[in-house]
Amino acid sequence: MKTHLVASTLAAAVAATTVGPYSQCEYDIPQSSLPIPSSTTSASCSQATSGGSGVLKIAGTNIAGCDFGCTIDGACVTGGQVVPLTQYSGIDGAGQMQQFFSRGMNTFRLPVGWQFLTPTLGGTLDPTNWEKYDTLMQTCLNTGAYCIIDIHNYGRWNGDIIGQSNGAVTNAHFVSLWTQIATKYATNSRIGFGLMNEPYDLLNVNAWADTVQEVVTAIRNAGATSLRIFMPGNDWTSAEDFIKNGSADALSKVKNPDGSITNLFFDVHKYLDQDNSGGHVECVTDNIQSSFLPLAQWLRCHGRQAVVTETGGGNVQSCVTH
Repeated sequence: MKTHLVASTLAAAVAATTVGPYSQCEYDIPQSSLPIPSSTTSASCSQATSGGSGVLKIAGTNIAGCDFGCTIDGACVTGGQVVPLTQYSGIDGAGQMQQFFSRGMNTFRLPVGWQFLTPTLGGTLDPTNWEKYDTLMQTCLNTGAYCIIDIHNYGRWNGDIIGQSNGAVTNAHFVSLWTQIATKYATNSRIGFGLMNEPYDLLNVNAWADTVQEVVTAIRNAGATSLRIFMPGNDWTSAEDFIKNGSADALSKVKNPDGSITNLFFDVHKYLDQDNSGGHVECVTDNIQSSFLPLAQWLRCHGRQAVVTETGGGNVQSCVTH
């Protein structure tokens, strides 16, 4: 799965038969309302299959760099990260976000490697690296946009799956990370928590849901009682596979401490190229029939919401078409 994103469109899929138009950055996007609804009402399955009006609630892009050096085994090379701000790398991430925001994007996802934040498993946030990442976060917030933290480790730390590695990487390790982050940002309503980028080859999706539940509970108990949490599933959190691989059913059991599902969103990805990798310039599909329509129908039927946090294609006509 390609980790660098050319462009991405994010949408609340529960109210739509599609997740909204794909857009390259040079096209203006109508300014969407922020925030997105915190919850929705389920419909009967017969009603859900009839389609919806389709309203794009949020649109944005990933601002990569703090995740550089991280590989799909959950390892992150020390020093490989590039904080996309002029004072750290010469990269004008602030200008990029301001430009995108002026064109109608209202959300930015800020990927970061787990090891960049806590070099020691289960340890405290590294003061120097946290200051850099927080500076990026504050720069994002200063645009007026909604900003999502994304831990970019594929459900792993140095090759071991969280909670499924015979104790090598435990749920407690992951809870520790998110408790510290949530404590820092508990009161800022424009920050969202993307728990983990693209878990894959999980040994047990229900065990993964148990991991997610522990983290959600910890975040809420740390004071972030109403911030949005984005929960990924198995198989690279593919929108096409989210239902059939059991991720939707398993994660539906995750609740806030009060028993509600308010501001708990499914996090899905789906690229437009020939193998869903994001590694090819040309786009061959809009994924509506294979992925987004079935998922949207399931979401409406079950009263849930999902956000597409990665999609994209090349700056070519086939991607504009799709």
